[in-house]
Amino acid sequence: MIRALRALKAWLKPRFGSELDRVIAPEIADDRFFALLEELAARPDVRSILEIGSSSGEGSTAALVRGARRNPSSPQLHCMEVSAPRFERLVENYRGVPFVHCHRASSVPLERFPTEADVSRFYDEVPSRLRRTPRFEVLRWLAQDVAYVRAHGLSANGIGDIRRVHGIDRFDLVLIDGSEFTGGAELDEVYGARVIALDDTETFKNFRGRERLGADPGYRLLEESARLRNGFAVFERR
Repeated sequence: MIRALRALKAWLKPRFGSELDRVIAPEIADDRFFALLEELAARPDVRSILEIGSSSGEGSTAALVRGARRNPSSPQLHCMEVSAPRFERLVENYRGVPFVHCHRASSVPLERFPTEADVSRFYDEVPSRLRRTPRFEVLRWLAQDVAYVRAHGLSANGIGDIRRVHGIDRFDLVLIDGSEFTGGAELDEVYGARVIALDDTETFKNFRGRERLGADPGYRLLEESARLRNGFAVFERR
């Protein structure tokens, strides 16, 4: 099984390369989650915002920026993206917007990524929408993400670095929408934030995070939908 998987990866790599080397169309756009993110970013009690997985900045980033512009507290928005071409487009899109800070680093170091066994176990045990994709393709995504971060020298505790450099104890608003495989580790890093928004709650990315926040009496569910794309949920600290 492992030998066959490695052979498939070797066959695919020269033909298709890494999807992370491509700019993609925004996914969170003109829907309820987009509008909700804008509403949250406009709240006066929101002063620091972290977006994990900004891509080119034309989806959820645009919602957060629109909300922040209306916020009397003038929040600072920290955007994280590892893909080189997407990061370049992100920087270009928000050049001259002083409250938007773009960071090209992994949100968490490689040692906190799940293993193939971890992902396969989830695939077998949880009837999530991840099963709509063949297992070998899901594992290819994982290998691709790990290889990209390693090849570009991006392995770091990016979230921790942002907090330390900018003197942030707890973020007021966090969106977790980065790699399919790092949502759990990212949630560990931002736990205690005032508002935590999760995208893809019906796949590996944030399925367990949705369960964790839902079971925590210290957080209350503001809004969720399992039907919009691969699901989203937003929680606020009580």
